Amino acid sequence: MMGDMASEETRTTTSTRIRTHGERTHEARTPEPRTPTGPTTRAWTIRLLVLGIVLTALNLRPAITSLGALLEEVRDGLGMSGSVAGLLTSVPPLCFAVFGVMAPRLARRFGPGAVVCAGMAAITAGLLIRPYTGSTAGFLAASALALMGIAVSNVLMPVIVKRWFPDRVGSMTGLYSMALALGTASAAAVTVPMTEVLGGSWQTGLAVWAALAATAVLPWIPFVRDRGAGPAASAQEAPARVDAPPLRITRSRTSWALAVYFGLQATGAYITMGWMAQIFRDAGVHAGTAGLLLAVTMVMGVPLAFVIPRLATRLPHQGPIVLALGACGLAGYAGLYLAPAAGSWAWALLLGVSNCSFPLALTMVGMRARTSAGVAQLSGFAQSTGYLISIPGPLLVGVLYQHSGGWGLPIALMAGLMIPQMAVGVLAGRDRTVEDEAAR
Repeated sequence: MMGDMASEETRTTTSTRIRTHGERTHEARTPEPRTPTGPTTRAWTIRLLVLGIVLTALNLRPAITSLGALLEEVRDGLGMSGSVAGLLTSVPPLCFAVFGVMAPRLARRFGPGAVVCAGMAAITAGLLIRPYTGSTAGFLAASALALMGIAVSNVLMPVIVKRWFPDRVGSMTGLYSMALALGTASAAAVTVPMTEVLGGSWQTGLAVWAALAATAVLPWIPFVRDRGAGPAASAQEAPARVDAPPLRITRSRTSWALAVYFGLQATGAYITMGWMAQIFRDAGVHAGTAGLLLAVTMVMGVPLAFVIPRLATRLPHQGPIVLALGACGLAGYAGLYLAPAAGSWAWALLLGVSNCSFPLALTMVGMRARTSAGVAQLSGFAQSTGYLISIPGPLLVGVLYQHSGGWGLPIALMAGLMIPQMAVGVLAGRDRTVEDEAAR
């Protein structure tokens, strides 16, 4: 697969650059840099870049899901109160919102490759340090370090895809999303048995994920000094793009629609990860089976995360996909309300399909901006604003569950949020760019 991408990139570099960045006159007069091994170098670069994207995606969720698997042991080991443990569930989206907004500015100054490389290093350090801090404050600080690395990498992955693979946004976003889903599910499923194999220490079970993060640093090292616009960008156009004035992104209705869509789908995903297993257990499903049902929901994202972005890029309007995923979510919530135990496998599958709104949102980020600079701003705005929107959802579900004594009201809330999610998703899926809207 990497070889095919490399060869295709070598064949289409010049034409893609002129078509994508909209600087036809400048690009046509600027000769492509010639090196004795140009095509070979580009093929090797593309293969390394694809490897870096996959390894990065694999590392964007284990810091969260591995902790969830060992949360009880961590609480006992650090003497953590229940309220602080509950706070941990809201720390990831808060860090994603706070640190993600910094990513576009850092990318303009240092280049996206350097920022992603630093992000992977931050994840490595945070995961390695946090189990051995010996205090709740230290654990939270080290977790924030890892989440900072995840946040900037979250935002810049669509930028990397747009910049280096402008003619294959769907397939590369699908590959990245599939690897992200695989990393999420693997950390949830493997952490506990791996901890037992390694001697039963929760510190070791959490720290071992730093090794995977460390491997993701290596492919990005050759790109640390690269601030160009792609594999064939000229030396003259790179500074122009780095210093390009930022868009007034808040003037774009599409950017707001995409931000709200991102936030509502993230709300549903965090509610599912945090509470779905408990819903099944309260309905009489065995604890082991409830955990397996949650794993099935998460694993559904692996194949569909590759298919949906490819389909989305072939449609002029992504609204039909938004509506189809939303309908699956509504059906899943209706099943949880009416017959949670009897149809548990069907509801898990339907909610797994609905949660694939995440790769669709990432794909639309790459499609709703014309340039890589625009994608950087849109990605930072949509993800930071979206994660802020998602913070109250899981907490509100817990409050409703505690005060109502059942799952009727929480499930009604989940289903109710799906309606505005579908509405803003249809608006975000319209064929237009934020550059045009911001200019008007």
